[in-house]
Amino acid sequence: MSFLPLVKLWLWVSALATLAGWTLSALGAFNATGYTIFLAAFAIFIVLFREQLSCVTAKTCSRVKKLFRRFRRLLPGCFALLAILIFVGGALYPPGNYTGISYRIPRALQWIAHGQWIWIHTPDYRMNDRACGIEWMSAPLLMLTKSTRGLFLINFIPFLLLPGLVFSVFTRLGVRARVAWQWMWLFPTAYDFLLQAGSVANDTFPTVYALAALDFACRAWQTRRLSDLWHSLIAAALLVGAKASNLPLLLPWAILIFALLPLLRKRIFATALIILLALVVSFLPTALLNMHYLHSDWSGLSIEREGMNMKQPLVGVWGNALLIPFNNLIPPLFPLAGWWNQHALQVLPQFIVQPMNANFEDGYHMIGELPTEDWAGMGFGLSVLLICSVGAAWLFARRNAGRASLQLRMPIPREFQLLVLWSPWIALLAFCIKSGMVTPQRLIAPYYPLLLPLLLLGIGQSEIVRRRWWRILAIGVYLLAFLVLVLSPDRPLWPAQTILSKAVAQHPNSHSLTRALNVYAVYAKRSDPLANVRALLPPDVKTIGFIGTEDDTDLSLWLPLGSRTVEHFLLSDPPEQIRAKVQFAVVNGFNLKYHNVPLEDWLRENNVEVIATTTATLKVSEGEQSWYVVRFR
Repeated sequence: MSFLPLVKLWLWVSALATLAGWTLSALGAFNATGYTIFLAAFAIFIVLFREQLSCVTAKTCSRVKKLFRRFRRLLPGCFALLAILIFVGGALYPPGNYTGISYRIPRALQWIAHGQWIWIHTPDYRMNDRACGIEWMSAPLLMLTKSTRGLFLINFIPFLLLPGLVFSVFTRLGVRARVAWQWMWLFPTAYDFLLQAGSVANDTFPTVYALAALDFACRAWQTRRLSDLWHSLIAAALLVGAKASNLPLLLPWAILIFALLPLLRKRIFATALIILLALVVSFLPTALLNMHYLHSDWSGLSIEREGMNMKQPLVGVWGNALLIPFNNLIPPLFPLAGWWNQHALQVLPQFIVQPMNANFEDGYHMIGELPTEDWAGMGFGLSVLLICSVGAAWLFARRNAGRASLQLRMPIPREFQLLVLWSPWIALLAFCIKSGMVTPQRLIAPYYPLLLPLLLLGIGQSEIVRRRWWRILAIGVYLLAFLVLVLSPDRPLWPAQTILSKAVAQHPNSHSLTRALNVYAVYAKRSDPLANVRALLPPDVKTIGFIGTEDDTDLSLWLPLGSRTVEHFLLSDPPEQIRAKVQFAVVNGFNLKYHNVPLEDWLRENNVEVIATTTATLKVSEGEQSWYVVRFR
């Protein structure tokens, strides 16, 4: 298949980017020169092993041309149009994903500034204990381009690979080709994939690794090629190297490769190198560093906020079982979101609310008026279509109970197939038992395509996708996807502020219009929320201190990239410690209020003077906050 060499190429790019990050960091050569040498070595590696890697060839390019002709059909054509719009949005707008700009890009900039991976002195624990997969891929782009604009490609490229992988995995696990073909084009319309494909979020891009791990494992059953097993091993390692919450998804992969392990004895030396590479690109290095800095806590949960680690597993099971379907079935336009966020904990039964309050992160009930990449899951359109498909297939099976159906020939034995089909659901159960994090529907993005095959088995699904009503629903899914993508506050593809400003002027008493304008205005500044604070910094200062909360972003102070570095400090740090590194610092007034520290007292006790004051809004929920530029005397 034409997509397969592209998948292999992406796996090697991902693996070698991570290998380069850890290796250059260990050697103290985490800089542009180090990457240039590493890229030259990578080019030589590709030339020497191009046959084994099966990367892009002229034959592949001819197949890609043939593939493009297929986009004349309705669903592939809609997918192509979505991809174009996503690329336009990603190219037009700088990164604005809040977790991306609050800790993922800044932690990579800290490593670049220090020439290696470091445990950063900061209240934002996420900059230290989290997996480093997307950061190691972002670092060379940040280093060589001095810009954040191209980072969306790390999500966009895997998005383009989804249809081929979905079809291959679905059919290899028993889904009929007619059904798999429809869903290969429908699955990318899931709102989290749709919205994150043009952003710097890190929830959906590991999905390609999850699918590739199973796909190459299934191929290895059929071909008995060691190269397929190698690619499966690397993909599985990259999956958990991207996010530790993906660890349960190793279960279906482990079931598939268990009987194939004797193949690894064929080429011991090459296999040993592949296993070593897999260990390096997995979560293992981060786990070892967590154990070193956190005293035997490999996961980092000891420094995470309350609710991240589930206290009562049973509450985690039924709590996540309520949150995931509920959030996925919220309509894409939901004006009652504000009312729900304010009153949900009062109107819901207390026998549900009290256990969830005690076990989940604060804000677990919060939703938005529009899907955004911060909280969206699979989404309303695809969820409704899936429910209708499963229900209709069940009715068809009941009415045609005695009808014989053709048994599909599978590349893996029947007992392994059943285990693999059920194991993603067991993996999801493990996630629910352990996690009390908000927006679980977003966090389980790589789980979705592995959960679906069990629901899409049988001749009933093949009959249903032929029905007119099903095709109308499928078109409706795409129409909603276009609506979500165009209206997205993250990267609106319509003149949102212009139109809403005129509407507010005509209807000044409309709370909904005012709220909508405020949301789009804040999101428009999200990529550089402290621009007005940066404008107050002394122009000749090359290192600036930053004293904020655990969820504040310092990205604005780094811009333009390469002009200065940022050092994080705590309010409790001794002034001598701060003066040893910086003379000027930026202080968040909300941080002072949160710790009940009056500004005047802190200034007097630390011998600090305020040289400028301004306000900025980082998040709509927090509103406008005071920010101070101070000088340590």
